[in-house]
Amino acid sequence: MMKNLIPKVFYDDLQDGLDLFVGGLGFEVMYRDDTLAVVARDGAKAYLVENADYAAMDRPELAIETDDIDALHAEISARGPQWLHPNVPKVIMQPWGAREFAVLDSTTVCVVFREWPAD
Repeated sequence: MMKNLIPKVFYDDLQDGLDLFVGGLGFEVMYRDDTLAVVARDGAKAYLVENADYAAMDRPELAIETDDIDALHAEISARGPQWLHPNVPKVIMQPWGAREFAVLDSTTVCVVFREWPAD
């Protein structure tokens, strides 16, 4: 019955979120007003919300699973290498069995891209 879990990510300035998700990760804006943007790409979706109070309380780490992490890493690295997380800028095998890399924006919102081995 459940289909998707869609996070809300709060920013002091909505443009910071758009810079990462649209400019850095290639998401498209599905809706935008003064304080909210709905962005989506390949079935992944997020609500970016401008709210300084909530942004000050939490800088989330989000994970997006993919079935072609190498191609995604190459694309994001070419589009915006400045977004690559300094701790995980390349695809690495994690002890829990997933291959991962991550991006980090100027407000410390982190997005981890993860590929699990095929069954």
